[in-house]
Amino acid sequence: MDTIYLFIVVFLFLLAIFDLVVGVSNDAVNFLNSSIGAKAAPFKTILFIAGVGIFIGAAFSNGMMDIARHGIYQPEHFYFAEIMCIAVAVMLTDVVLLDVFNSMGLPTSTTVSMVFELLGGTFAISLIKVRADSSVGLGELINTDKALSVIMGIFLSVAIAFFFGMLVQWLARVIFTFNYKKRMKYSIALFGGVAATAIVYFMLIKGLKDSSFMTAETKAWIQDNTYALVGGAFVFFTLLMQMLHLLGVSVFKVVVLLGTFALALAFAGNDLVNFIGVPLAGLDAYTDYVANGTAAGPDGFLMSSLLGPAKTPWYFLIAAGAIMVWALYTSKKAHAVIKTEVNLARQDEGRESFGSTPMARMLVRFSMGMAGGIAQVVPVGARQWINSRFRKDEAIIADGAAFDLVRASVNLVLAGLLIALGTSMKLPLSTTYVTFMVAMGSSLSDRAWGRDSAVYRITGVLSVIGGWFITAGAAFTICFFVATILHYGGNVSIIALIALAVFLLIRSQVLYKKRNAKNQESETLQQVLKSTDSAEGLALMRKLSREELAKVLGFAGTNFELTVTSFLHENLRGLRRAMGAIKFEKQQVKQMKRVGTVAMCRVGNNTAIEKAIYYYQGNDFASELVHSIGRLCEPCLEHIDNNFNPLDAMQKGEYGEVTTDIIDFVKQCRQRMENNDYDDIEAESRRVGNLKERLSQLKRKELKRIQEHQGSIRVSMVYLTIVQEAQNVVTYTFNMLRVNRKFNSEYLPAK
Repeated sequence: MDTIYLFIVVFLFLLAIFDLVVGVSNDAVNFLNSSIGAKAAPFKTILFIAGVGIFIGAAFSNGMMDIARHGIYQPEHFYFAEIMCIAVAVMLTDVVLLDVFNSMGLPTSTTVSMVFELLGGTFAISLIKVRADSSVGLGELINTDKALSVIMGIFLSVAIAFFFGMLVQWLARVIFTFNYKKRMKYSIALFGGVAATAIVYFMLIKGLKDSSFMTAETKAWIQDNTYALVGGAFVFFTLLMQMLHLLGVSVFKVVVLLGTFALALAFAGNDLVNFIGVPLAGLDAYTDYVANGTAAGPDGFLMSSLLGPAKTPWYFLIAAGAIMVWALYTSKKAHAVIKTEVNLARQDEGRESFGSTPMARMLVRFSMGMAGGIAQVVPVGARQWINSRFRKDEAIIADGAAFDLVRASVNLVLAGLLIALGTSMKLPLSTTYVTFMVAMGSSLSDRAWGRDSAVYRITGVLSVIGGWFITAGAAFTICFFVATILHYGGNVSIIALIALAVFLLIRSQVLYKKRNAKNQESETLQQVLKSTDSAEGLALMRKLSREELAKVLGFAGTNFELTVTSFLHENLRGLRRAMGAIKFEKQQVKQMKRVGTVAMCRVGNNTAIEKAIYYYQGNDFASELVHSIGRLCEPCLEHIDNNFNPLDAMQKGEYGEVTTDIIDFVKQCRQRMENNDYDDIEAESRRVGNLKERLSQLKRKELKRIQEHQGSIRVSMVYLTIVQEAQNVVTYTFNMLRVNRKFNSEYLPAK
């Protein structure tokens, strides 16, 4: 019997390795988004600095491990078997849940996930214990204060971080403006001194306060001499920053890289418990059971030993740090999460990752109304002066960066200060919440959310915030049921749930790769958005148009064939797959049209007036083509799903023949577009006429059959629908080819 618990402990540490990888993938955004977004240094340099911070933070981490031992449950009331059940449930839930968020590219809180998983698992086992023994109450088994403090921390950190992000960035921009290099002579030393002092203070208070080498005497000395340390650091760093500025070193870059190191160190030192705290608690429980509890058995030995402080062996900390650094360098999902936050905070317009929602539109309208009211109160002269400090056309932004170094510095310094302040006030602020909301507040204050992008950015912010609350609910609920299943299912349920978790992780990786390939941003689009020359912009827009419309034609050919073939062979699964692909493609086309509007501005006004109509027409025809295939698929899916009578043999044969030619026609048009080959387009025009005439004949033939009361009227109606939509597919495909030819020609054609 004891062998199974040894297996569980080993499995917990295997899950911890996965948890470290997915946890870093999620939390890397906290300390990398500002330095990467501003391109403060080469990517590998940023990763190296963050990696050093992670490794040092992990190596010195220890004090926070107690939360997994007795922070949520009261271990003196739980037996060894129950503690192991909770530990397995927490780790299984945590790995899968965090991986789901990483695959979606959304940052979430590893602290909240762990706390609510512990709460959910503990609640499940506690209900079982209370049911078996009514003399024990839930209040004696669960430490609800910790969970409530985390919930309060969520609300406080979101609101406070966003507000101060807006305020501090507005003040920084008024002082430095977007053309900050002209206004650094006297202010940069003070700014650098304050920033570096704040970061060092943050490292001492938040990053290293619970480290293994921080003795009680050392912490007491730091607390007694805090003001002297802060004052001395301010004077030292102010003088140092002035010297660096005189030597030509970018103080903003120094601040950004120092802040990156500090946040990475604090992340590893304080959040390591989220990944290995539960396995270490399980190991300590197993060690105590083997030494003292085998006589009582796993269901009779209470875990009072977990009330003691954690003493994590150094080799566990070193190994965890090494795994985290490796994950930081190799995880593609970490880069996806970083991209989400940087994209929401970027200064210019471009491809938006999110759509619009009613809530976002309402908030934009409310903000515009409030801004209009404030503008009427503020004197005209003051408004003009403030606007002169926010001239975005003067912005000094590195090539390919999302924002400048001023905002990156504010993000890191302010996030560090707020987290240090919350820690000193014993508030459980989440690093994820604070860094994300500071970044969003500073981007809003920097006027990065223009009227053409605000609704999409707000939707993104609301989606991320909503994900945080979903994390708490999902973590509690899933872990509750997993713990219940493990308790009643025994060893069989452990093996089954382990297999399920492995399957979900593998499946997640496969789906992520497929989705990432589909969502890969076009390199041509990136070149268009960076272009400043009108002629170059037009050439790139033509290339982009051919690429985008060719992809739509590729989708059309594949899914038209899938829909028709599945309908003729009564393949319900194929029709459902086609309908899912159509829904996804509709969103892609909508995004394509949005991005095209932004990109078209890069080609110059005169060229845009002359050529834009053809570009927009091509996008409109692409949208109509996708919707036409959707209108074709929907009645087919409903017909087969309801098990209605199929088409007769003659209908299948006639429609099958013409659709084979339609599929070939769509493929031919796609090849012409990809190769920019529009020679002898009249041949395609004649082919269109032939296909449409054949489809018209099928319609006339079917109408005659209806008049003669031959066959089922229901079958005839769906048949007429798919014939009509096939005509539309042919029409819109050829229209896309024609307008793309006009867009790609140097001169307007005569016709």
